[in-house]
Amino acid sequence: MGCTKRLFGTDGIRGTANIAPMTVEVAQRLGQAAGLRFTRGEHRHSVLLGKDTRLSGYMIESAMVAGFLSAGMDVTLVGPLPTPAIAMLTRSLRADLGVMISASHNPFGDNGIKLFGPDGFKLSDQDESEIEDLMEADLTGRLATPEKIGRASRLNDAAGRYIEGAKSTFPRKLRLDGMKIVIDCANGSAYRVAPTALWELGAEVIRIGCTPDGVNINEQCGSTHPEALCAAVVAHGAHLGIALDGDADRVLIADETGHLIDGDQILALIAQSWAREGRLAGDAIVATVMSNMGLERFLDGLKVGLERTAVGDRYVVECMRAKNINIGGEQSGHMVLTDFGTTGDGLTAALQILAVLVEDGRPASQVCRLFTPFPQKLQNVRFSGRDPLTADCVISKRAEVEKTLQGRGRLVLRKSGTEPLVRVMVEAEDAALVQETVADMCKVIQAVSEQG
Repeated sequence: MGCTKRLFGTDGIRGTANIAPMTVEVAQRLGQAAGLRFTRGEHRHSVLLGKDTRLSGYMIESAMVAGFLSAGMDVTLVGPLPTPAIAMLTRSLRADLGVMISASHNPFGDNGIKLFGPDGFKLSDQDESEIEDLMEADLTGRLATPEKIGRASRLNDAAGRYIEGAKSTFPRKLRLDGMKIVIDCANGSAYRVAPTALWELGAEVIRIGCTPDGVNINEQCGSTHPEALCAAVVAHGAHLGIALDGDADRVLIADETGHLIDGDQILALIAQSWAREGRLAGDAIVATVMSNMGLERFLDGLKVGLERTAVGDRYVVECMRAKNINIGGEQSGHMVLTDFGTTGDGLTAALQILAVLVEDGRPASQVCRLFTPFPQKLQNVRFSGRDPLTADCVISKRAEVEKTLQGRGRLVLRKSGTEPLVRVMVEAEDAALVQETVADMCKVIQAVSEQG
């Protein structure tokens, strides 16, 4: 059987709530199919089900519960919790499956469904393809008989379990006493657990983006809109600012001057710290094609390798597992530290940075900027209809640009896995060349899109 997928993208299923594929019908069918796919043996099977703070989460959650129960799976509900919490608890509770209902950093009108296997890792392409096959199949006679229909219950201490798990990644000999930290939870799933963990470790915590109302998730806040965080750090005289996204699997940092520190600098800092402590597995880290060449040069100086993958934390994790590497991430802020978890965890990554700051004693602006990035620009081009990257004129222009940049920089063209966008990224030591090249490349792609 092949693994060509129809519903699943690079990070689960995602779309506008109440419009296919994010409908009640699809969610219920997915629950049935995933329940059947992960029923193995005679034990009582269970699924852990979490969500972020979107209004549509109630709808998707209820539909999936019905689907899983009808497949004979018990459902444990945990309410709003970060994606890494669902991955952690799925493995900790020996559940057969974990589900996170979230569209991550997308606007509130979108929603999505991510599935985790019993090992806490996201499902493989093969598993997702087999679930899609089941969703399209006739399930007559395959669902639970009346006496085997599942039961639903709620795990009331789920948040506390994740908080303790996150705190355990912070060195026991250290405390955050005397540190003032601004935390922006994007009005998303970490709005309770992240501030609590920081406070319990000793920090003075200033909360923003911690008042979700169902429709304000990621709205001018969080890691996709860090301006409010940067301003709050300066206004409060804080030592550091932490910005999470809607499901808290990514993080960006603001130093004490209000300047942003991106995922590449975070990767560099953790890699340097762990290399010095002898904790770096594989003498390398994993990043994507979007990570800056400045990071690569910095790592060369440490004699640490850089493995590049396609964009998407699942590809980062696959490479980490294949090559036994324990640090990986993306420029956008996904940080995967497999010593502590199986997927991106913004809070855990932030705690590693805080540990370095506490031990070093210098301000974040001096500690967290380890290299000068190459000038880099990313621009999105929205399209409809056919894939513009397959057009002859785009292919020709791409080859021309790559020849011009050879030895001087890089061009990355890719389609978004969640939106109808082509992302155009150029980096080079010459900033003027970067600007000119991005503009030219986008112009050609836009022309193709307008032709339909």
